[in-house]
Amino acid sequence: MQNCYETFEFINEQPIDSLSVKVQTFRHKATGAMHYHLAADDEHKVFMVALRTVPEDSTGVAHILEHTTLCGSEKYPVRDPFFMMIRRSINTFMNAFTSSDWTAYPFATENDKDYQNLLQVYMDAVFFPKLDPLDFAQEGHRFEFEKMDDASSPLTYKGVVFNEMKGAMSSPVSTLWQTLTTELYPTSTYHYNSGGEPEAIPDLSYQQLIDFHKTHYHPSNAVFMTYGNQDPAKLQADFETLGLARFSEQIAPTFVSTEQRFSAPKAVEQTYALDEEDTANKTHIVMGWLLGLNRDPMDVLKGHLLSSVLLDNSASPLRFVLEQTELATAPSPLCGLEDSNKEMAFVVGVQGSEAQHAQAVEELIINELERIVKEGIDQSHVEAMLHQLELSQREVGGDSHPYGLELMLAALPAALHQGDPVAMLDVDRILVELQHEVEKSDFIPNLIQTWLLDNPHRVRLTLKPDAELGAQREVAEKAKLAQIQAALTEAQKQAIIDQAQALEQRQAQLDDADILPKVTKDDVQVSLPQIEPTHQAKTMTGYMRGTNGLVYQQLIIPTPDLTPDQQAMMPLFNACLTEVGSGGRDYLQTQSLQAAVTGGLSARSAVRADGDDASRYQSHVILSGKALNRHQQDLSQLMKETLHQVDFKETARLKDLVAQIRSSMEHRITGAGHSLAMSAACQSFSVAAKWNFERSGLAGIRFIKQLDKDLADDTKLNHFAEQLAQIREKIAQSNKQGLLIADEQGYHQAWAGFDGLVGQVDSNLNGLNLAKPQAINNQAWLTSTQVNFCAQAYPAVMSGHEDAPILSVLGACLRNGFLHSAIREKGGAYGGGASFDSESGAFVFYSYRDPRLMDTYADFERALNWLMSDATQAQVDEAVLNVVSAMDKPGSPAGEAKKAFYQALYGRTHAKRMAYRQAVLNADVAQLQAVAQRYLKAQPTRAVVTQSSQSELLSANGFELIKL
Repeated sequence: MQNCYETFEFINEQPIDSLSVKVQTFRHKATGAMHYHLAADDEHKVFMVALRTVPEDSTGVAHILEHTTLCGSEKYPVRDPFFMMIRRSINTFMNAFTSSDWTAYPFATENDKDYQNLLQVYMDAVFFPKLDPLDFAQEGHRFEFEKMDDASSPLTYKGVVFNEMKGAMSSPVSTLWQTLTTELYPTSTYHYNSGGEPEAIPDLSYQQLIDFHKTHYHPSNAVFMTYGNQDPAKLQADFETLGLARFSEQIAPTFVSTEQRFSAPKAVEQTYALDEEDTANKTHIVMGWLLGLNRDPMDVLKGHLLSSVLLDNSASPLRFVLEQTELATAPSPLCGLEDSNKEMAFVVGVQGSEAQHAQAVEELIINELERIVKEGIDQSHVEAMLHQLELSQREVGGDSHPYGLELMLAALPAALHQGDPVAMLDVDRILVELQHEVEKSDFIPNLIQTWLLDNPHRVRLTLKPDAELGAQREVAEKAKLAQIQAALTEAQKQAIIDQAQALEQRQAQLDDADILPKVTKDDVQVSLPQIEPTHQAKTMTGYMRGTNGLVYQQLIIPTPDLTPDQQAMMPLFNACLTEVGSGGRDYLQTQSLQAAVTGGLSARSAVRADGDDASRYQSHVILSGKALNRHQQDLSQLMKETLHQVDFKETARLKDLVAQIRSSMEHRITGAGHSLAMSAACQSFSVAAKWNFERSGLAGIRFIKQLDKDLADDTKLNHFAEQLAQIREKIAQSNKQGLLIADEQGYHQAWAGFDGLVGQVDSNLNGLNLAKPQAINNQAWLTSTQVNFCAQAYPAVMSGHEDAPILSVLGACLRNGFLHSAIREKGGAYGGGASFDSESGAFVFYSYRDPRLMDTYADFERALNWLMSDATQAQVDEAVLNVVSAMDKPGSPAGEAKKAFYQALYGRTHAKRMAYRQAVLNADVAQLQAVAQRYLKAQPTRAVVTQSSQSELLSANGFELIKL
C-alpha cells in the first residue's frame, strides 16, 4: 500500500506506461479533498489546486475572485504577493486561470526550496485571502471621476478585469463562442460568461465576492494535483500544515447541473461589434450539438474520434464540404469537440458568410451527415484518425506548458465532474477497445445518427457584424454613467473620491517584501545544461532523446535570393506547401496520407539577426515533420515529395487556403495586440525586425487581406500559383541539412532512413538579400477593439554586445519596480512591461488591453526617472531571477534538442550563453542606470493598435493613422 500522511487515505495506484507515470489517488479524511499525485522520475515538479467555481451570472465573480485572491492573504498581508513572488522565484510556470466551471492555481519549478516557497504562498492565498475591498475595486471594478478629486468631471468605470474582458470580448471568435454556449446551455453555468461581460461586471458587489469565496473555496470543493519525484506523504503533510488542518468538516461540493434538454432544435441570430466600413462576408454561422457527459473516457475518446473523422483535415468529409462551399470563405475556428464542460458539445460551421445563407449552411451540414450515414466512410480514414489519437497520447510535451501541467489539465475535467481522471489519462487501454469498435463499418455512421442527427438539442447561431454596435455600446455606457452621476448625492460623490484616494495611497505604499519567502541568486544553478548531438555529419545532426516512440525530422535550407514579390509571399508559401498535392497526388490524397503516417508536416521561414550587426542576418526555410517510429520511412518520403514534387496548380485550393489564412491572422489581432504593436515599433531597427513586421506583423496581416481580395481575379490567382512554384524551385535547388531526434529504439533506423534526404547540391544560388530598413513615423493601427495596445521602442544593441544582458535585466526591473504598478494597478490595463528584443536590437515598453493611451506613453517616459532615483539593488536582484528563470525554463526532450541545434546553427555557443548568463547574474543597479542613460535618452518610435475613435487624439500627437 502506498505511503500517505495520517490525515489522508490511500485509494489506489495505477501505472500508465505510455506516459511514464504512476497515478496515485488519495482522499483527505476530514474534508474529502482529493489528491492525485502523478509520480514520475522528473525533477520538474508541478503543483495545482483547482476549485469548482460555478457562477450564476455574467458579473465575472469567479474571474475577479481569482484576481483578488492573489492580492494578499492572512500569512502574507502584502498588497501583491503573487507578482512579488514572481520576482522572488525561479519558477518555470506560475499562473492562475478561470475556466467556465473551475479556477486553478498552478506553479512549476525544478528547485525544491522554490517549490516550498510557492506552495506556502499559494495555499495561504487560496484558502485564507484578505479580499480587501480596495483590491476588489482595483482588480474588479469601481467608479472613479475622470479627474480623480473633481466630482464635476465625468464618471468612469475602472478595473483590471473590466478592461481585460473589454479586450477579450473584442474578439469575434470569443463573442461567437460565448453567444453559442449561452444558447446551447440555457439553464446551467455555461449560459454565463465566467470571465465577465463588460456590461454586467459593474453589477457585482463586494459582498457577493466574499460569499462566493465562502461557498466555493473550501477543500471539500477542491482537487489537489502534483507531478514529479516527490514523496506524496510529505506533500500531504505540507497541505495539512499550510491549510487543511483548519477545516474539520466537509461541505457539499458545488457541482454543475445537467442541462434541460431541448425537444426541438433552435435557430438564433445575434450581432457582434466590428468597427470596419466593409462588413460584407463577415457573418459566422455555426451549429452546436449538446452531447453526453464527459465522465466516461470512452465517450470522450469517441467524441474526439468522431470530430477528427469529420473535421481533422481537408480530406475529412465534413471539412471538405465546408471548404468547398460558395456560401462562406472558410470553416469556423470553433469546429470540433469541446470536452471540458460537464456535458460535451460538438460544433461545426463557417465564417465569412452572410446571414441569408444560414438555412443553406445548415442544410449543407445536415445533408453531408446524412450522406455519410447512408454511404458509410472510408475505413482507412477512420484508421488514420485513430493513428492521430495514438500519436497525441505518446508525444511528450512541455514546450509551451510544463509536461506535468499538461497531464493535469487533461485529467482535471473528469476529476471535477465525478469522473475518473486516471482513466482519462490512460488512453492506451481505451484505444485498444476503440480499435475493435471501429472495425465495424457502421461505427461512425451510428455515432453520427445517434449523437447528431437524432439529437434535438441543437442550436444554429448566426452572428452578424454590426459596424455601429461598438459606438452604440460606448454611447450607452457613457449615458448610463451620466445617469448614475446625476443621481449621486454629495455624500456618494465624496465616497467615490475617498475610495479613489485610498486606493491611490494603497498602490503607493511600500510593503515589507521580506514577509514573503524567496530564493536568491545563490540558489540558481551555476551552469547551463549542454545537450550534445549523438551524431554530427557534414549535413546531418542527430540527437537520441526520450521521445517515447516518436521521431522528429527537419530539413533546414538556406533561404535563396528572392525578389521582393517572392519575399512577400513567403508566409503563404510556408502555409500552402504542406496543404497542396504532392508526389503525383491531389491535395485530398496527400492530406489523407499525412494523417495516416505522420503527426503532421509544416514549413516556416526564419530570419535571425546577427549577434553583433543589425544589418546582418541568417535566413532558413525549415520543413518539419514527426511520426511514430514505425512510420519514419513514410515521413521521409513525404518530406521529399513535399519539397520536390509539390503541385501548386490546384488554384481553387490555393484560393481557399489564403482565405483561411486571412481569417486566422485577423483573429490573432486582439489576442496578440501588444506583440503586434511592439513589432511595428521596432520595424526599422534591424533587418530581422523589418522582415518579421512585414511577414507576420501588422503589415503582413494587411498584405494578406489585400491578396485575399485580389485572388478573386483568375489572372492574379494563376500568377500567385506561379510565384509559389518559382519559390519552391529556388528552395529545392539550395543546399540542405537535416536534424533528426528520436529515442533509442528508433534512432539508428531513422538516421539511415533520413540521410538520403539531405546533402550538398553544389548550389550556386545567392542567399536572401534584404534591404536595410528605413526610419518610420509613429504609427497607429486602427482595428475593431475596445482597448489599446501601446508600444514604445528605443534602438539598442544586438545580443552579442556587452550591454545586452544588462538590458534584459533592465526590462524585468522596470516591469517589476514601476510599470506593473503604473500601467496595471493604477492605469487599469491587463498588463504592461518592458523587454529587450535582441532580434530587433531594441528596448521596448508595452501595454496590453489598456484603457488609456497618451497617459500610458507618459508612464513609459516616467520609468527612467524612477530607475535613476528609486531603484534598489534588491529590485535588480529580483529582476535577475526573472531573467535567469526564463533562460533555464526546460522544454520537452525533442524541444530541448531543437533548441540546442539552432543555438549552434546561429552561433549562440555554450561559451557565449554562459558569458551572457554570468553578466545577468552580476548585474547591479549602477549598470542598469548606465545602459538606461545610454539608450533610453534617444528619440523613441511609438506604435499602437487601437480603435478609430482615437484617431483625432493620435493625429494631434503625431501618429500616422493606418487602417488595418
